[in-house]
Amino acid sequence: MIQSTRQRIWETYDRALGDWAASVGAIQPHVPASCEQSFHMYYLLLPSQTFRANLIEHLKRRGVYSVFHYVPLHTSPMGERFGGRAGDCPVTEDISDRLLRLPFYNSLSDIEQSYVVQSILQFEAT
Repeated sequence: MIQSTRQRIWETYDRALGDWAASVGAIQPHVPASCEQSFHMYYLLLPSQTFRANLIEHLKRRGVYSVFHYVPLHTSPMGERFGGRAGDCPVTEDISDRLLRLPFYNSLSDIEQSYVVQSILQFEAT
């Protein structure tokens, strides 16, 4: 039941945001047909860090809390202690700067998810 709920939430985001993502140059998750996934989160890879920051702020003003993803390991405090520094992994850093996680939890209702989607669709990039 939990997996089925997670799959429904993931697929709803994926369908509802497809046209918007294409229109703004965002990339949705891609899962190869040969892979099975856990549906543990839904993210968007946005065109720039500024776009992401503006979208986060737009959503926050509407009571929707989205978060950026993870700090690249080589720029984390532990990574830096082992000699990692910004610029070592430019692709990783670029992706990290543009990835946005959407609200995703088992009790997310259809109404709440619809509100998240509508809030994203109302975003006008500047």
